Amino acid sequence: MRTTITLDRDVAARLEGFRKRQDQTFKEAVNTALRAGLDRLEAPEKKPAKRYTLHAVSLGPRLPNLDNVADVLAAIEGEDTK
Repeated sequence: MRTTITLDRDVAARLEGFRKRQDQTFKEAVNTALRAGLDRLEAPEKKPAKRYTLHAVSLGPRLPNLDNVADVLAAIEGEDTK
Protein backbone atom coordinates (compact mmCIF):
# COMPACT_ATOMS: atom_id res chain seq x y z
CA MET A 1 0.00 0.00 0.00
CA ARG A 2 1.32 3.40 -0.87
CA THR A 3 0.52 6.39 1.28
CA THR A 4 1.91 9.78 2.20
CA ILE A 5 2.46 10.66 5.84
CA THR A 6 3.84 13.74 7.54
CA LEU A 7 6.20 12.93 10.40
CA ASP A 8 7.04 15.29 13.22
CA ARG A 9 10.70 16.29 13.23
CA ASP A 10 11.53 14.39 16.41
CA VAL A 11 9.86 11.22 15.09
CA ALA A 12 11.62 11.54 11.74
CA ALA A 13 14.99 11.96 13.50
CA ARG A 14 14.41 8.91 15.69
CA LEU A 15 13.28 6.88 12.71
CA GLU A 16 16.32 7.91 10.68
CA GLY A 17 18.65 6.96 13.55
CA PHE A 18 16.89 3.61 13.89
CA ARG A 19 17.12 3.05 10.14
CA LYS A 20 20.88 3.67 10.13
CA ARG A 21 21.53 1.45 13.17
CA GLN A 22 19.51 -1.39 11.65
CA ASP A 23 20.96 -0.82 8.18
CA GLN A 24 17.46 -0.78 6.67
CA THR A 25 15.73 1.17 3.98
CA PHE A 26 13.34 3.90 5.08
CA LYS A 27 10.38 1.73 4.08
CA GLU A 28 11.68 -1.23 6.13
CA ALA A 29 12.31 1.00 9.15
CA VAL A 30 8.80 2.48 8.98
CA ASN A 31 7.23 -0.98 8.71
CA THR A 32 9.35 -2.33 11.58
CA ALA A 33 8.47 0.62 13.81
CA LEU A 34 4.77 0.41 12.97
CA ARG A 35 4.67 -3.34 13.62
CA ALA A 36 6.39 -2.93 16.99
CA GLY A 37 4.09 -0.07 17.96
CA LEU A 38 0.94 -1.90 16.88
CA ASP A 39 2.05 -5.08 18.68
CA ARG A 40 2.47 -3.10 21.87
CA LEU A 41 -0.83 -1.27 21.46
CA GLU A 42 -2.72 -4.51 20.81
CA ALA A 43 -1.04 -6.50 23.59
CA PRO A 44 -3.20 -7.18 26.64
CA GLU A 45 -2.52 -4.87 29.53
CA LYS A 46 -0.38 -6.32 32.27
CA LYS A 47 -2.16 -6.39 35.58
CA PRO A 48 -0.15 -5.15 38.53
CA ALA A 49 1.25 -7.87 40.75
CA LYS A 50 -1.03 -8.88 43.57
CA ARG A 51 0.12 -7.55 46.93
CA TYR A 52 0.67 -10.05 49.67
CA THR A 53 1.51 -9.92 53.34
CA LEU A 54 3.58 -12.17 55.53
CA HIS A 55 2.31 -13.18 58.93
CA ALA A 56 4.58 -13.93 61.87
CA VAL A 57 4.56 -17.49 63.16
CA SER A 58 6.02 -19.01 66.29
CA LEU A 59 9.14 -21.09 65.76
CA GLY A 60 8.83 -22.72 69.16
CA PRO A 61 11.07 -22.31 72.18
CA ARG A 62 14.57 -21.00 71.65
CA LEU A 63 17.24 -23.69 71.61
CA PRO A 64 20.36 -23.39 73.73
CA ASN A 65 23.72 -22.73 72.10
CA LEU A 66 24.75 -25.97 70.36
CA ASP A 67 28.28 -24.88 69.41
CA ASN A 68 29.95 -26.52 72.42
CA VAL A 69 29.28 -30.28 72.38
CA ALA A 70 30.41 -30.72 75.98
CA ASP A 71 27.86 -28.15 77.19
CA VAL A 72 25.11 -29.82 75.16
CA LEU A 73 25.94 -33.25 76.64
CA ALA A 74 26.07 -31.75 80.12
CA ALA A 75 22.64 -30.21 79.63
CA ILE A 76 21.17 -33.48 78.35
CA GLU A 77 22.89 -36.04 80.58
CA GLY A 78 23.70 -33.93 83.61
CA GLU A 79 26.83 -32.24 84.89
CA ASP A 80 28.55 -35.58 85.67
CA THR A 81 29.48 -36.18 82.01
CA LYS A 82 31.85 -33.20 81.82
